[in-house]
Amino acid sequence: METPLTRLVGVRHPVVQTGMGWVAGPRLVSAVANAGGLGVLGSATMTVEQLAAAIREVKERTGAPFGVNLRADASDAGERIDLMIKEGVRVASFALAPRQELIAKLKDAGLVVIPSVGARRHAEKVAAWGADAVLVQGGEGGGHTGPVATTLLLPQVVDAVDVPVIAAGGFFDGRGLAAALAYGAAGVAMGTRFLLTADSAVPDEVKRVYLGMSDTVVSRQVDGMPHRVLRTDLVDALERSGRAARTVRALRNAARFKKLSGLSWGALLRDGRAMKRGKELSWSQVLMAANTPMLLRAAMVDGRPDLGVMASGQVVAVIDDLPSCAELIDAIVGQAAAAITGQQTYLTAGAPASDPSAFEAL
Repeated sequence: METPLTRLVGVRHPVVQTGMGWVAGPRLVSAVANAGGLGVLGSATMTVEQLAAAIREVKERTGAPFGVNLRADASDAGERIDLMIKEGVRVASFALAPRQELIAKLKDAGLVVIPSVGARRHAEKVAAWGADAVLVQGGEGGGHTGPVATTLLLPQVVDAVDVPVIAAGGFFDGRGLAAALAYGAAGVAMGTRFLLTADSAVPDEVKRVYLGMSDTVVSRQVDGMPHRVLRTDLVDALERSGRAARTVRALRNAARFKKLSGLSWGALLRDGRAMKRGKELSWSQVLMAANTPMLLRAAMVDGRPDLGVMASGQVVAVIDDLPSCAELIDAIVGQAAAAITGQQTYLTAGAPASDPSAFEAL
């Protein structure tokens, strides 16, 4: 299924696996790449040394293109970008809008730059700075999310920019891919759906929790920003906690993350300043942001959903299986093609075969 996204990146299918921290490691990324989609390493929870090892492992597992997601405001972003250029990574994706000079450096080195955005104005800004494509996530998506539904946000962005647009938030099957293409998108990106595959390294006990859940909540008590997660007893407790308890928890998690990442307090402070400026946060929100990597790690790595939070899109309510990435992508592409063909047949039933007007929107 060829689209502007597949031609831009060099993959077979317009399906992207998002760069989820603690989840999108070499095993998942290479499985997606080998299945013809675009796998993206989640590097925000990796040290530079761990990222280098992860890139090498992906390259050992597949010869297909893949990407790396990173924070543009990280104090070591430049070092990470140099590593990606050196290793020949195909795609650089960003959770925050990268600076214009970073986009230029990556493009000059031959990388495809795809920032993630949650508003039309952000898409317009990064497109004007030279981004090759944008990934736009609606409010249905998991993790950090906004208030606008994909069905409203996606057409706004498609109409506003002249680069390929990747749709995220609420996608899990081929019908969604067909719908996104009808809106004018060049492909879809999925997080929760790829987390719940046989190739995901998330512990089985955590996957079982996901498969048994249907309720998500957008909470600001995880890290001070709107964050869609599974509604659990821990999340309910976080919602009820007071400011003092939240501050103590954040300080403890900041210390744990410092030890785990090997960063100095100075580096953490610089990252905090950049986050405060880039996301227009208060210092209390910046402090709470230290919760995110550790609370996610407790579930996604340690297998303790009772002690951690589990980011999730609303699609968790309709997922009940754990296919391989190859099975999933094949099914999505096949179903999308069948849906498009079916609509063409339906729209042209009874119309002259020579009348092309019914095909113009497809």
